[in-house]
Amino acid sequence: MAAPDAMDTDAVLALLQEVAAEVVDPRFRNLDRDQVSSKGRPGDLVTVVDREAEERLTAVLRAAYPDALVLGEEAVHADPGLRDRFEHAEHAFTVDPVDGTRQFVKGSPHHAMMLAELRRAEVVRSWIWQPQHRTAYVAEQGAGAWRDGVRLQRAPVEATPSLEGRSWPRRAIGVARRLRFTSVCCGIDYGRLASGEADHAVYVRTQPWDHAPGSLLLREAGGWMGTASGEAYRPQAPRPRRLVAAGDRATYDLVRGLLPGRR
Repeated sequence: MAAPDAMDTDAVLALLQEVAAEVVDPRFRNLDRDQVSSKGRPGDLVTVVDREAEERLTAVLRAAYPDALVLGEEAVHADPGLRDRFEHAEHAFTVDPVDGTRQFVKGSPHHAMMLAELRRAEVVRSWIWQPQHRTAYVAEQGAGAWRDGVRLQRAPVEATPSLEGRSWPRRAIGVARRLRFTSVCCGIDYGRLASGEADHAVYVRTQPWDHAPGSLLLREAGGWMGTASGEAYRPQAPRPRRLVAAGDRATYDLVRGLLPGRR
């Protein structure tokens, strides 16, 4: 069994950056048409970059942690049973080789590479690398959230406390309209939420490779994330229909309370 510190946090970030430099960056705005395909659902694109980057990342993680399960987005498409094994794994990694594939294909710099490490169902480390922005977000459970080596600790959302003592839901709707919403892709959104550039996001696609990295980053920065029905987010739990990510718990409760259905 590999030691728990087989790769320290900086080494994993360096791995992401190395794979980005060798696989992702050279094909940015340089993809041939036959290097892009659909996974079945309209708009759900995959490229040779996604596949190659995931293979590279997975190979290194498996070599360093042979007893850990590695859940990659493209691997699950090929082997759906991998998701069930992930839900019961004591030690696991999630890999999103290119989050925001549509943006990548269109030539937008708003995409990212993401990894998360889970032990006993808790996200303990996470990494988000935005290769075109040259920005790294790293989080460790109990040790904080960091952007390019600077610790993130966001202030409470200014708009939300003004709801106190007022009637619901008319006043709540007014407060919600003043909140800053983000909806680019998870690898961009969670950085904005953790750094205070946005106040909330709502997701209907709830794959663990999309949300495990950002959930730890946001929580360590002072934010909150949970399901539309009020439970804290757990990447290894059955996937919820919707997730709400917010700059603080009060904002999460406000946004969740305004969602239709709340399931």
